[in-house]
Amino acid sequence: MRRLRNVKIVATLGPSSSDYATIRALFEAGADVFRLNMSHGTHDEQRARYDIIRQIEADTGRPIGVLADLQGPKLRVGTFANGPEDLAEGQKFRFDLDPAEGNANRVCLPHPEIFAALEVGTTLLINDGKIRVRVDACGADFADCTVTTPGTISNRKGVNVPDVVLPLAALSEKDRADLEFACGLGVDWLALSFVQRPADVLEARELAKGRVAILAKIEKPAAEKAFEEILKVADGIMVARGDLGVELPVEAVPPIQKRLVRKCRAAAKPVIVATQMLESMIESPMPTRAEVSDVATAIYEGADAVMLSAESAAGKYPVEAVKTMDAVARSVESDPTYRDIIVASRVIERKTIADGMVAAAREIAEATEIAAITCYTQSGNSVALVCREKPNVPIIALSPLQPTLRKLCLYWGVHGVQGEVVDRFKQAVIDAARAARDAGFADETKQIVVIAGVPFNVAGSTNILRVASCDERLLSLTDPE
Repeated sequence: MRRLRNVKIVATLGPSSSDYATIRALFEAGADVFRLNMSHGTHDEQRARYDIIRQIEADTGRPIGVLADLQGPKLRVGTFANGPEDLAEGQKFRFDLDPAEGNANRVCLPHPEIFAALEVGTTLLINDGKIRVRVDACGADFADCTVTTPGTISNRKGVNVPDVVLPLAALSEKDRADLEFACGLGVDWLALSFVQRPADVLEARELAKGRVAILAKIEKPAAEKAFEEILKVADGIMVARGDLGVELPVEAVPPIQKRLVRKCRAAAKPVIVATQMLESMIESPMPTRAEVSDVATAIYEGADAVMLSAESAAGKYPVEAVKTMDAVARSVESDPTYRDIIVASRVIERKTIADGMVAAAREIAEATEIAAITCYTQSGNSVALVCREKPNVPIIALSPLQPTLRKLCLYWGVHGVQGEVVDRFKQAVIDAARAARDAGFADETKQIVVIAGVPFNVAGSTNILRVASCDERLLSLTDPE
């Protein structure tokens, strides 16, 4: 019987992966979702990649998820008259709104919102935290600082302000244009950068108008502090460890990752662990042992997906990176300790009929020779609940709605199958048995658990659980209409 890899792989597309052959190779190597990074490339380039993905989907008959990742506001210093300047520890340096080119003593920071939020003692990080300064005095148009971590500052380097919530919306004008473009394309997930508060997610949701699922990137300390409320209004979460590691001490990131993954599991919402997972494979065909351990840790924690960024978008070995991630995932998931950890960290949530039914489905599957749990679904909500249970058998999502199947590509353990619209439970059971056999998870000697809702084709109506044979002859004789 076929063995499904549970954790999903998200692969970013870019200059190294923009043609049909490479994207097809990434898919066949194990990529489940493709990320379009709106920080790089034109709309025409992104549209071409999207069209290739959908062509591969049609050619293979398998649903493929697409995630568009918005850039978010970029806070940068201005330019310098004499090129890069070295800042020494203890040196005084000013940031201001004066558009004149900078020098060894000052530079323009064209973001009045930053000055409005600064306080004495606030830390500013320059160039991904390589330079740190402390604010000694500030006003509406300036900040006088002392350099605490020296380094070289140069044109348009990024600025982070970890200590305060900035009065900035998560969506810039570019992001709004990119959001509309991505929704028009038909992407399945929209990743929102620079999230600081729940209102940022709600703003994106209002603009999306139900056309796409919203995934909040947790990359700022303010988002980590407001995580419970952000999780309530988001459809999914990305733990963006790169930016978190800039604005927080690096040693704080692993505990945060564990907490966020566990909270997402409890809420039955998918969580991606991202950034620098196989960073050395940008240049090398082999990862470091530390990187392999890092990927494995996220899988042991129960993350729904692990993500490749520059490794697959701009690296020399994009296909090898996906193959490596796939191999690590399969190795971890075949380890008996993996099941022990998953079971021990399972969160018990029993508030609705659907909660009870999916828990019963998982217990039946663990206690008997069940080949798969099959969910006939419209919205994907019942499938999300089954994913939370982390059963030890495959989860088959059977839906007549292609957008639902594409969205579910991000969820742990889900194998999506396009089904017909049905109005009888017997037909749903027959379709589920066929799907389990066709996918290689069962033969006619096996049984499956079928979860569905009556009336059919109504989201949120999960109310039936059936243990059924995969032998259609038995189903025809014994199953009620």
